[in-house]
Amino acid sequence: MSIKKNQKPASVKQKRMTLLDDNIPFAVVESYKTLRSNLVFALSTRKSKVIAVSSALPSEGKSTNAANLAITLSQTNAKVLFIDADLRKPVQHRTFKLKNKMGLSTLLGGINSFKEVLNSQVVPGLDIVTSGPIPPNPSEMLSSDNMKKLLDELSRYYDYIVIDTPPINIVSDTINMVNYIAGVVMVVRQGGTPRDALDEALNAIDFADGHVLGIILTRVDMKSGKGGYKYKNGYKYKYKYKDYSYGYGNNTGRQKSSDSK
Repeated sequence: MSIKKNQKPASVKQKRMTLLDDNIPFAVVESYKTLRSNLVFALSTRKSKVIAVSSALPSEGKSTNAANLAITLSQTNAKVLFIDADLRKPVQHRTFKLKNKMGLSTLLGGINSFKEVLNSQVVPGLDIVTSGPIPPNPSEMLSSDNMKKLLDELSRYYDYIVIDTPPINIVSDTINMVNYIAGVVMVVRQGGTPRDALDEALNAIDFADGHVLGIILTRVDMKSGKGGYKYKNGYKYKYKYKDYSYGYGNNTGRQKSSDSK
């Protein structure tokens, strides 16, 4: 198959844009600072400072936003821990160029200690725990007493813990955690997330007695000024970025955004 000039092969994945990139636009940096301020305000009435970042469906940008949220929180001189708890489709080890032979899965499985899986000071103020090898029982691991005890112990040391979790409408992993975290930050893609899919995810969180800390709205049409979804107390974050292919094995078909062709 021939490839036209400047056309990338389908197998080549585009690099995730983070706040660590030199060419990140100033407006994007400022948008994340606004998001950080809103989130800190939302957490002011919560006992826990553990935040899950999720979405209703795949390819909404939740992993990119989770990484950038962790980075921007660390820029306040706070002690921040970022955990990749997407034990089915982990990406953060690639985003931060870290090894993933051990991580959350081996920690919860009793194979490794926290000290062994910790990537300390990846960015000043930011520690990272990657997913580790994909386990056969991710839902059970994330809902286990070991996970709850781990977060309780780590909360005594870290000011904030940000967790990248799988899409809510695809698997139950995130819902299994809502009772022992401060809440969920939902990532919604304008023009890509069906309204009924978002409603389903929000209802699932509510049914589990979870708390929605806010909504990040991505891929907003900046020129038209269209606002997309509007929810009470939902925070909007305007930022255009490229999406990525995302799959969950037998749970859903491989989905691609229009920018991933």
